[in-house]
Amino acid sequence: MVFANRVKNIQESPTALITAKAIQMKRDKIDIVDLTIGEPDFPTPQNIKAAGKNAIDRDLIKYTMVRGMLELRQAIAQKLQNENGVVYHADEIIVTNGAKQAILNTILTLIDRGDEVIIPAPYWVSYPEMVTLAEGKAVIVPTREADGFKLTAENLRAVISPKTKAIILCNPSNPTGALYTRNELDALAAVIIESDLFVIADEIYEKLVYDTTPFVSFPAVHPALKQKTILINGFSKAYAMTGWRLGYAAGAREVIETTVKIQSHSTTNASTIAQYAGIEALNGPQEDIEHMRRLFEERRNFMHSRLSAMKGISCQKPGGAFYAFPNVAAYYGSTYQGTQINNSSDIALYLLNEAKVLLIPGVAFGSDDHLRISYSSSMERLEEGMQRMENALGNLLGGR
Repeated sequence: MVFANRVKNIQESPTALITAKAIQMKRDKIDIVDLTIGEPDFPTPQNIKAAGKNAIDRDLIKYTMVRGMLELRQAIAQKLQNENGVVYHADEIIVTNGAKQAILNTILTLIDRGDEVIIPAPYWVSYPEMVTLAEGKAVIVPTREADGFKLTAENLRAVISPKTKAIILCNPSNPTGALYTRNELDALAAVIIESDLFVIADEIYEKLVYDTTPFVSFPAVHPALKQKTILINGFSKAYAMTGWRLGYAAGAREVIETTVKIQSHSTTNASTIAQYAGIEALNGPQEDIEHMRRLFEERRNFMHSRLSAMKGISCQKPGGAFYAFPNVAAYYGSTYQGTQINNSSDIALYLLNEAKVLLIPGVAFGSDDHLRISYSSSMERLEEGMQRMENALGNLLGGR
């Protein structure tokens, strides 16, 4: 069977083997501590669920405008002005089926065959494949652990070419939890403005930041950025609404109009029921969101402390999101019962087999020296997972 080249060029997930094995182990009733989850383990707040139920009960279930309900877009615009310091008209916003659709819409709008898109690594797994789907070229720029996994202005300038069209910036980062300071964003902004690049600013984890470093929305850094920044956000992470599939993009009117055109021929509007729930999420009480953030911060502190105390592991303290990204390369070259550990896939499979702990190999995110560990689980499961992991690593002959 012959498929389109755009599909042939999309890479299979490097986690397919370990995921299949974990699924089989769970079917066999083996107790797996699953630390791969990329969604909050909290329920959607009651007031938001009630708004969705109310929409159903009142038969508010018809199509909306492709770009989303005006009331929701106005609520998003108000949120962006009050919290992010950027002013958008409702017509400069599109509501999508999750932030992922907002990103793909944007890439399909901006990227032509051969256009280059800069993606700092470690990166979210879908960014390069979306660029490939648009027949663009993903230019992967490794960041250094010593720099907190943050792209520097110097490294950005070094990879810009005449073909560079855009950069994708995830802040806070999935998978590293890196959170950029205002000064760091200022430095990147200077290069971006000078080079006249589009910026796809994925800010889906903005509500989940810790310590004293404030979140800064990228288009708020400099007035010149707003026209060429497409701000991506949504309700999944902040409001524990992953299954509701509700996101949005805000940007220049002509960009958003084109994303509306694309969406009109794919999914049409986002779920009407979810949109009513989204209005309540933005306009209703926010106490549950802060409660969730505080619990994530407690877990972050535990995970960072626990991982940093393990032999052979270094771990940057995440500034946001709900992932730790420890360096486990010190164990490469180790052997256990005749099996050699050479990369992140090997060590992840080893930990699944020996510790019954499921983690994601860093190679999936463009960094083979690391593992991604989600702390979106109860403290009890995190403690159990870390103890199992430490015991299993102690068995590796080369562990040090």
